[in-house]
Amino acid sequence: MSSPSTRAEVEPLLPEELVSCIRERGPATVALSGGVDSAVVALLARDALGPDAHAATILGPAVSGEEGRWAAEVVRFLGIDHEFLEADPLASPEYRANTSDRCFHCRTVEGGRIRSWAASRGISQLLDGTHRDDLGEHRPGIRAMEEAGFLHPLLDAGWGKREVRSFAEARGLPNHDLPSNACLASRIATGEPITPQTLALVESAESEVRALGFRQVRVRLRAGGARVEVGPEELARLFEPDTMALLERRLTRLGLGGVSFDPEGYHPGSRR
Repeated sequence: MSSPSTRAEVEPLLPEELVSCIRERGPATVALSGGVDSAVVALLARDALGPDAHAATILGPAVSGEEGRWAAEVVRFLGIDHEFLEADPLASPEYRANTSDRCFHCRTVEGGRIRSWAASRGISQLLDGTHRDDLGEHRPGIRAMEEAGFLHPLLDAGWGKREVRSFAEARGLPNHDLPSNACLASRIATGEPITPQTLALVESAESEVRALGFRQVRVRLRAGGARVEVGPEELARLFEPDTMALLERRLTRLGLGGVSFDPEGYHPGSRR
């Protein structure tokens, strides 16, 4: 494959061309989250390599249980060799400090863990789900994955979210329409320390919101308070008085004060 930037602005490769690129490099391990991007890469790797395609999913304090459950669902669908691996970015003081390059330190830990697991099995081709649309955001985690030796086949092929979702739906992936997600630490304001307790609090709060049927959910912590975001198409239901009152009670019971509801809703890259 060419370098990640060379195909970002050209005509996307056809799936069969991308499969051929993966096949040329031999046995592969895919960093598989619960999201559709890495699921598509795992599917392409399986098509290219059959039993020589493997996947690994990181478990740790910054990864929600929801992601792990979706990863397991994708693995059942694909029938691909898979391993859950423990990794704790909280061991890094730079990560705990929650600076603007937090993702770099997180991905350094997680990417290194997958690389070590793959190396122990004699696998040198490492793949992740980075795609063209990721280039428009501040994503220091991409650099960390590159330093760990990961390739970005979707990006290299010129695929963006549109191509990813279209392919996933056509092939029947169970998470083809799953809303985008990110690590739990992304909900904590830059500069506010990350602890196991704050990560667990975010996960619990978002579980309360999802329990009411909302699909795209973020609960962002700000100075002891919480701001609830849902998808724009779900805002009308969120702002029903009974729903707001119920969520405020439930989130307050978790220990969050100053619960607010974002009238603009979630949008990718939100740091508000």
